[in-house]
Amino acid sequence: MRNIKNIDGTPLFPVVSLFSGAMGLDIGLMQAGLNVAVSQDYDKWCVETIKKNGHVGVLGDIRELINQDPSCDFLLKAGKLKKDSVFAVVGGPPCQSFSTAGKRLGVEDERGQLYNQFIHVVDQLRPRFFVMENVKGLASTLVDPGDKQSLPLLEHILQKFKALGYHTVHGVLDAVHYGTPQFRERLVIIGSRDKEAIFLPSPTHFHIHQNEGMRWRTLFDAIGDIEDPGPCAKFTPAIMEYLHLVPEGGNWKSLPPGIAKKAMGGAYESGGGKVGFYRRLPYSEPSPTLVTSPNQKATLLGHPRELRPLSVKEYARIQQFPDSWVFEGKITDCYRQIGNAVPIPLGRAIGQMLVAVALGKSEIRVKRMRGTSVHDSMRQMSQALAGK
Repeated sequence: MRNIKNIDGTPLFPVVSLFSGAMGLDIGLMQAGLNVAVSQDYDKWCVETIKKNGHVGVLGDIRELINQDPSCDFLLKAGKLKKDSVFAVVGGPPCQSFSTAGKRLGVEDERGQLYNQFIHVVDQLRPRFFVMENVKGLASTLVDPGDKQSLPLLEHILQKFKALGYHTVHGVLDAVHYGTPQFRERLVIIGSRDKEAIFLPSPTHFHIHQNEGMRWRTLFDAIGDIEDPGPCAKFTPAIMEYLHLVPEGGNWKSLPPGIAKKAMGGAYESGGGKVGFYRRLPYSEPSPTLVTSPNQKATLLGHPRELRPLSVKEYARIQQFPDSWVFEGKITDCYRQIGNAVPIPLGRAIGQMLVAVALGKSEIRVKRMRGTSVHDSMRQMSQALAGK
């Protein structure tokens, strides 16, 4: 990872990271040339991971930290930064309460209000840019879930940033379009203090492309060369009883009808596709979204050919962590840290956009755009893939 500095030796593009987890977003930003000066998380194992890999980590609940120091000097001191020098504040407030897979408590859950602390830090540090990411479920959440006429939470958050004087762009991005061997959608909000021409990063990888290097990356691309998988969770005997009958790329539907009904139990008659039951991943496609545990019955992440879940090392490869990155804690802590992370290639694309805008190199300026159907169709495709 590059460490770009000014002539006087001070870091160029210094970043303050909140809710940093295992530093997935941070690593991507650093690969793009930004300098993450300080990372923060309330999970002790995340902070141990941050420190183990040679970075500055602040441990604590952001609400308590801000209550003790509303000016947020604790972040500046830890990162050895001056208040007017912060290039960007980045982070993803915990998202379980907005997830489409959960109870969708939204702002009723105290975790659903931590965006306020992110906004507070932006207000105090006044960075040139900010990046806030979350699950796409936030976009369909209301400020008051009990009132159908309530303002959408996303609009509420955007209004708060506007009140601080920030110009914003936002959209749902899929990490697979940026070189991640995984389908993973995230809502991304990017803000500019100085009204610069920020934009959602343009895709670099595509479903169909004549250049092999620009096609979606597959699970085999990520883990096909791993001979020693390392630490790995285990399946229950009940899952093992049937999973050996499932071929690569199959799930419970691959079982013979009589066996499938027995294996599924009460879930057999329930609605939905239930695609995660007894699932073996295909090598030939990107991975589905990684969850915080690979051996849960309804969201199984079984190895394509071996009778086991994906290992911690394979999880990290799919998220594109460097092989040298060390995760601290028990095996369940490691899975959780990796499963909650922003894929590194998505973070890198966001960072590259910020650097390009900051340096004034994000656009080739021409006197006019050609008005042919070829250029129109290419522009429309690019905008659609970028979530605009």
